[in-house]
Amino acid sequence: MYTLPKIERFNQNVLSKYNIYNSVFITLPFDSIDNTGALLPLFTEVCETGFKKMETPKEIFEFFSKKYLHTDVEADKIDLMFRFIQYIERQIVLFDAVEDAAFPIVNNMEGRGSLRDVKEKSDARGKNEELVEFLENFNVRTVLTAHPTQFYPGAVLGIINDLTQAIRDNNLLQIKQLLAQLGKTPFIQNEKPNPFDEAVSLIWYLENVFYNTAGDLMHYLETNIAPSGNIKNPIIQLGFWPGGDRDGNPFVTTDITLKVADRLRTSILKCYYFEMRSLKRKLTFSGVDVLVAELENKLYRSVFYSRGEIYITLEEFKAQLNKIKTIIVEQHQSLYVNELEALLIKVNLFGFHFATLDIRQNSRIHDAVFRDIFDFYQNSGSDIFPKNYYELSETEKCKVLTSVQGNLNPGDFKNEMTQSTLESIQAIKQIQASNGELGANRYIISNNENAVNVLETFALIRLSDWEKPSVDIVPLFESVDDLQNAHNVMEQLYTNPVYAAHLADRGMKQTIMLGFSDGTKDGGYLMANWSIYQAKEALTAMSRKYGVKVIFFDGRGGPPARGGGKTHKFYASLGPDIENKEIQVTVQGQTISSNFGTLDSCRHNLENLLSAGVTNQVFSKELNKFSETDKEVMNQLSELGYKKYLSFKNHDKFIPYLEKMSTLKYYAKTNIGSRPSKRSKSEKLDFKDLRAIPFVGSWSQLKQNVPGFYGVGAALKHFEDTNQWDKVQDLYNHSMFFKTLLENSMMSLAKSFFPLTAYMKNDPEFGEFWQNIYDEFLETKRLLLKIAGHKELMENYPDGMASIQIRERIVLPLLTIQQYALLRINELNKEANPDDKLIKVYEKIVMRSLFGNTNASRNSA
Repeated sequence: MYTLPKIERFNQNVLSKYNIYNSVFITLPFDSIDNTGALLPLFTEVCETGFKKMETPKEIFEFFSKKYLHTDVEADKIDLMFRFIQYIERQIVLFDAVEDAAFPIVNNMEGRGSLRDVKEKSDARGKNEELVEFLENFNVRTVLTAHPTQFYPGAVLGIINDLTQAIRDNNLLQIKQLLAQLGKTPFIQNEKPNPFDEAVSLIWYLENVFYNTAGDLMHYLETNIAPSGNIKNPIIQLGFWPGGDRDGNPFVTTDITLKVADRLRTSILKCYYFEMRSLKRKLTFSGVDVLVAELENKLYRSVFYSRGEIYITLEEFKAQLNKIKTIIVEQHQSLYVNELEALLIKVNLFGFHFATLDIRQNSRIHDAVFRDIFDFYQNSGSDIFPKNYYELSETEKCKVLTSVQGNLNPGDFKNEMTQSTLESIQAIKQIQASNGELGANRYIISNNENAVNVLETFALIRLSDWEKPSVDIVPLFESVDDLQNAHNVMEQLYTNPVYAAHLADRGMKQTIMLGFSDGTKDGGYLMANWSIYQAKEALTAMSRKYGVKVIFFDGRGGPPARGGGKTHKFYASLGPDIENKEIQVTVQGQTISSNFGTLDSCRHNLENLLSAGVTNQVFSKELNKFSETDKEVMNQLSELGYKKYLSFKNHDKFIPYLEKMSTLKYYAKTNIGSRPSKRSKSEKLDFKDLRAIPFVGSWSQLKQNVPGFYGVGAALKHFEDTNQWDKVQDLYNHSMFFKTLLENSMMSLAKSFFPLTAYMKNDPEFGEFWQNIYDEFLETKRLLLKIAGHKELMENYPDGMASIQIRERIVLPLLTIQQYALLRINELNKEANPDDKLIKVYEKIVMRSLFGNTNASRNSA
């Protein structure tokens, strides 16, 4: 049967259905909903026409209210704005659900990037042995983080899930009921969630999506690709940050960390219990039924009757399942053995930990904690540290740090941060005792600048009565300077005898994290991405030199500005000079719900990541290698982009523009995540303390998306002006890495909309600054279209572009309202006696529209 092109499948199964179900909204029996639903399409039209005529958001809204509201009363206008916001928020949810329901139809689940595709290619090219060997040594680790880039409360996420299923079943009655439920369910949380709340909402994805998908994926591999012998390697691993990520989050306490670990263990045991209960109905044979009932009972008591006690060990559980398997094979013709093996695979994957809880803290905090510990030892007359420790060279400090051991008691310290840092190490021990070593075995150091940062952490662990710690210390290199020096830092560690012995105990593996979002904030789009690529090459060479297997863990956010975009294409493009035995990525906010929110999307994206590893290492081993000429062109491009971005970042209007013209300061006022929006408590905004999410998010709310493109146009223009265009064109044509980089930048451009803020060009303070951004946008767009040979942005991804366009059209009224509210706030603040009450109302409008705009951006990944 002929399969329709992807864009036609999208139009039929997403666009048409959305329009049908959107019209159902107006028929729902709510106060004033028919009025809102009738007025909103008119307002959208007025916005579109107004922006084409270069009108300001204020002129557009005033014109609309005069023509259709027939009133000049401000309270009526405000009431309508709030109703529009509520209506649009629910339209976004509907579109999410329609898109999720259509996912397996729009995306070819058995096509390129799928496991079936991998198997067929492997068969055709005679690479089966190589593929099995690859699978024995490769891992994909998705690490769920609580970074606030999506603002749906749990109840709304539940409705999206049910609505997706109802749309898939074409159940109109249920769809109407769920839309009615949606209309009555609040979208705003009255209080900030604490880290435990965030953990619970993310564990939902582990229980309902990852548990089944990862298990099925492994089962497929064992049955179809390596049927002769079980794959011993847990290819799919899960990581977890809520409750362990302390960096800049004072609300993550030791108590919360332990509670989250307990919840993870209870959740996986609950999954096993329900699967065991279902198996009990099938495994009714003599000699098996008793063993099954015993297991079911022990799991039941551990989940529902337990206050922390576990009535079965992991080893006992596995042994009993294997015993049942043997009996079934030997005495019962292997009846239902497949289902039992599926459970065994999950037990081998998830143990009693489900996901590994990472502990993360900032090196600046460690500096202060370490000084406190140094003072404590000096005051107690101990000679563990020499008195002149802080005058020593870095090499001498490293020597001291690897010679220390002790048994510090957190209770001996008055400083709360010192106490909680030492307690977090004790918590790792406790979690390993209850959930197994994989429950918590990584300590990540943000903002890692040198070897001392790593060895101070190592010393803290060894000073906590842990001579041979079963913990991996993971430095996170973020700024451009730190990325460029990272391989030298690691050489200092690899040549340190004590740290080298620690690595030997840990299987000669060293995980290194590289941060995209802070890199983009620091050095701009091209420099951040190229610095990370070069750092990986240098770190790979250094690690291979010392026989260390290096594993890269990427802090990849949702949009390209935070390292997101087409992740699988990025990993498939890395080449042989970058170690790629594992793909480890952070997944957050709307990237979790859009890429891993349903069984289909989770399967598709996990298979794509796995296939990216196969493509890079089995099928295209030498194809993605950069030549020296290629590297020279990339160096020039990133330097030119960096120079352009640096002059922009250092502009005296840069911070004031974000503070006065964007939504930056409103992030701190929203109840969207447990973390503060900046690292320090000072009133003055310091660029270094600014978190990447509010930074990137503020540009996104302005529809300017600066971190995803600024400097790209200037860099390409240099090659055009100096008659060297063929160099960049050639690089684009044959380098998958460079092409993916530019395609992701195109996505940032496609989601920009400058008419929204065109009024700013007449602003006496910021007009020139706005023009600067717009000029770079136009130049980048012109040159990206030229290099791709396209007439329109993203024309090679028509379904992706169509999705973006529909979402942008849904939120256009929301953006207009937000800009109108920001303009009114500025006007009111300039009055002799500002109306504080009215200002607060408009601030609420800004924040509410901020939620909707962000939730609508979920296809940024």
